[in-house]
Amino acid sequence: MSNTDSTPRIVVGVDGSPSSQAALRWAVGHARIAGGVVDAVCAWDLPGMQDWSAPPVDTDLDQENARKAFAAEMRDVLGEERTVEVREHVVRGNPAEVLLAAADGADVLVVGSRGRGGFARLLLGSVSQQCALHATCPVVIVRPDH
Repeated sequence: MSNTDSTPRIVVGVDGSPSSQAALRWAVGHARIAGGVVDAVCAWDLPGMQDWSAPPVDTDLDQENARKAFAAEMRDVLGEERTVEVREHVVRGNPAEVLLAAADGADVLVVGSRGRGGFARLLLGSVSQQCALHATCPVVIVRPDH
């Protein structure tokens, strides 16, 4: 997900939550102004995959489901006509780790304030917090549209 030329690269995390949809719109708007490209990243993983006692699962089916949901969200949020180049990436792994790796060398990392998981009482999601603490580029945290 690197960029070999001087075109600004904006990485955005997409997980289907209202704040990630707002983050995607923000990233595309910023790319339009900056003349950049957007790397939209959907990280997926299976619950319990780190544990040896996880039940057998069909990872190909789960990856295909993640790809379909990601493609549908991209269409719903951005439509068919794209005003900037948006490169779509579906990557298996811990969301914070995947986003931090994708943002290496980027101009900015954009994440929603709260994702699909976690607890409603938290003001900032764990992924956005990890990104803010550990990214090697500036991080923009976007609240959901109201």
